[in-house]
Amino acid sequence: MKRDYPLDKVRNFGIIAHIDAGKTTTSERVLYYTGSQHKIGEVHEGETTTDWMEQERERGITITAAAITCFWSKTNEPDKKDASKKYRFNIIDTPGHIDFTAEVKRSMRVLDGAVVVFDGVAGVEPQSETNWRYADEANVPRVCFINKLDRTGASFEDSYASILDRLSLKAIRMQIPIGLENEHEGMVDLLSMKAYTFSGKMGDDVIEGEIPANLLEDAKKYRAALVERIVEQDDEAMAAYLEGNEPSYEKLKAILRKAVIANEIFPVYCGSALKNKGVQLVLDAVVDYLPSPLDLKPVTGTNPKTGDPIERHASDDEPFCALAFKLQTDPFVGALTFFRVYSGSITAGSYIYNSTNGSKERVGRIVRLQADKREEVEQVFTGEIAAAVGLKDTKTSHTLCDENNPIILEQIKFPEPVVSLRIEPKTKADQEKMGNALHKLSDEDPTFRVTGDEETGETIISGMGELHLEILVDRMKREFNVEANVGKPQVAYRETILGASDAEGKYIKQTGGKGQYGHVKIKMKKLEAIDPEAKIAKNVTREEHFEFINNIKGGVVPQEYIPAVEKGVRESMTRGFLAGFPMVDVSVDLYDGSYHDVDSSEIAFKIAASMAFKEAASRAKPALLEPIMKVEVVVPEKFMGDITGSLSGKRGQIEGMEERGMNKAIHAKVPLSEMFGYTTTLRSMTEGRGNMTMEFDHYDVVPQNVAADIIASRK
Repeated sequence: MKRDYPLDKVRNFGIIAHIDAGKTTTSERVLYYTGSQHKIGEVHEGETTTDWMEQERERGITITAAAITCFWSKTNEPDKKDASKKYRFNIIDTPGHIDFTAEVKRSMRVLDGAVVVFDGVAGVEPQSETNWRYADEANVPRVCFINKLDRTGASFEDSYASILDRLSLKAIRMQIPIGLENEHEGMVDLLSMKAYTFSGKMGDDVIEGEIPANLLEDAKKYRAALVERIVEQDDEAMAAYLEGNEPSYEKLKAILRKAVIANEIFPVYCGSALKNKGVQLVLDAVVDYLPSPLDLKPVTGTNPKTGDPIERHASDDEPFCALAFKLQTDPFVGALTFFRVYSGSITAGSYIYNSTNGSKERVGRIVRLQADKREEVEQVFTGEIAAAVGLKDTKTSHTLCDENNPIILEQIKFPEPVVSLRIEPKTKADQEKMGNALHKLSDEDPTFRVTGDEETGETIISGMGELHLEILVDRMKREFNVEANVGKPQVAYRETILGASDAEGKYIKQTGGKGQYGHVKIKMKKLEAIDPEAKIAKNVTREEHFEFINNIKGGVVPQEYIPAVEKGVRESMTRGFLAGFPMVDVSVDLYDGSYHDVDSSEIAFKIAASMAFKEAASRAKPALLEPIMKVEVVVPEKFMGDITGSLSGKRGQIEGMEERGMNKAIHAKVPLSEMFGYTTTLRSMTEGRGNMTMEFDHYDVVPQNVAADIIASRK
C-alpha cells in the first residue's frame, strides 16, 4: 500500500491558547472551511466537534486534546478540487485551562508546528506564556493569530505589543486589521499589499481588493519593517536589498518560510473566528510557513542495547519508529494509544516492539481520528498521527519501533501534581470498580496520581488543580459508573532539608540461625539545581529531585548491597521526617560501612540505610515546602484596591499590574493553600465581574508559624 499524500504536503500542527481566547471556535472554522463538516458548531451552544466530551460541552472549555485530520487547498488556488493541490492537516486542538496543561505539553512534543491564538482584547495571558514556553522547549515553529478583533475594547496593536513584550521580539506583523470592534471587516496582507474581506453566510468567499486609502500609509510603513526583517535572514537578499533591489514576492516567501521553521520569525495574523474573518488566510500561512516532516531535523534517540545516540529520518523507507503520546479509553473500541510516526510505516495486524519496557505487542486495528469519530485504516506512514486499538503494555511516552532496529526516544516530562484529595467508594460494589477506573484514568493522564495512605488505608488522588480532580471524579461516575465520596482538596506539600549532616545506620539482629547485619555511613545535603547538560559521573544516580552517590572504597560494603542501600533511601523519602510528606531535593553520599560474611543481606542493608537516612534528615534542618501559584486577577479598576489587599492578606506577593482592555490585570504569587475557593470570594467582591487564572510556579519554604500548624494537624 502506498501513502495517499506526499510527505511535503503534510502539516502536523496544534492550536494552542489561553482559556477563552477562541481556540475551539477557530478549530471549528478550520473544520468547516476544509470541508470536514458542513455545519459550524459553537462553543456557547455546546455543539463543537473537538469538544466532544460531555464535561467539555457543559462547561464550554476544552479538557482533552482532540485530533483531527482534514485537507486544504490554498485560497488563491484556481482548481481547489484537484486532489494533487490539497495539503493534509493533522491538527490537535489543545486545552487552554492550566489544570489540563499536560495535554498541551504532550501535544507539543509530537507536533511540527503550532497556531497560537490570542484574545484581541486581553493579548498575552498567563496560559499563553506557559504554552509558548512548552513550544520553546519542544522547538516548535509558530504562527500567531490575534482573534476576537470584533469585540468591544479589541486592539490589534496592544495585543501585538504584548506578544513582543512578554513572549518574543521575533514576532512580526504579516497583516493589519481593517477596522476594529463592530467595524472589523477584514485585513491587509502586508507582503502582497492586498486587502481581504469575506462574504457569504460563513465568510466562505475570500475577496481580494485594494487597500483602503486610510490604511495605505500604515501598510507601507509596516511592510518596509516586515521586508527588512525577512531579508536579514539571508545574506544574499540583504546585500541586494541594501543596493535598492527588493527580492521578488516568491523569494521573500521562501526566505520567510526558512526563518519561521528555524524559529527566527513568528508571523502575526489577525481576524475574528466567530465572525468568520481571517481563518482561511491563517490556513494558507500554515501551508506557506509551517514545516512538513521533511523540513525538520531527524529525530534522535538512543540505542537501548549500546546507549549510543542514533537518528531516524522522516522517510517511509527507514525502520519504523513512533512515540506513544496519549492514552484514551473509548467506550466503543476500548483502549486507544495515540502515536506519532517519525519514520517507516506500520500495518494493522503486525507486531511492534516497545523499546521502553522491552515488550512485543500486536497492533490489531489502527484508526485515524476525527475528534470522537474513528476511521479505520490499514497502514500508517511517516509523519502521520493515528491511534492503535488494544495495546496493553504501552503507556504515555513509550517508544514503539522495529525490533531489529531498536531506538528509545526521549520521554515527555510532566509537571508534578499540586492538589490532593481523599476518595472512597460509596458501596462495596463500587470498591473494585473504583480501583479499575482510577488505574485507567492515571494511565491516560500522567499528571493524575493515585496513592494509598499506609496509616489510614485511604486512597488519595492528586492532580493539577481543583477543576482537574473534579472532572476526573465526574468521569469516573459517568464513564465507569463508580459512585464515590470525596474529601476536601488538600495541598500537596513536600519536605526537604536546608542544611547538611551525616549519620550511621547499623542493623544487627541475631536469632537462632542466620542473623542479619547491615552497616552504612552516609552524608546528606540539600540538592542544588542541576544543569541537565552536565555529565553524570559513573558512581552517581541522578534524577530531578534526588541524587545518590556511591563513594565506597575498598569493598567495605560489597557492590551487590549498594542497590539495597539506594532502595532503603528512596523508600524513606516517600514519607518525610516532619509530617510524612514526600521528600525532595536531597543528595545522599554513601561513604563507609561494614558487612558480615555470613549475616549480611540486602534487607539488612536496606533497613540500615533507612535508619541512617531518618537520623541524618532529623539533623539537616528539615523544612516544609508548599506550592506557590502564579495568579492573575482581572477586575474593573474600582475593585483593584480591595483585590490587592485580599491577595496580600493571603501571604501573596503582588508582582505588577497592567491595563487589560477596560480592566486591570493584577499579577501575584500566592501559596496554593490560601487560594481554595477564591473564585467564589472574587465574584462576591467584584459583583461577579472579576475573573482569575492561576498556575503552579514553584515550591517554597513554608513560614515557621504556618508550618507548625500543618505539622500539628498531621500528628
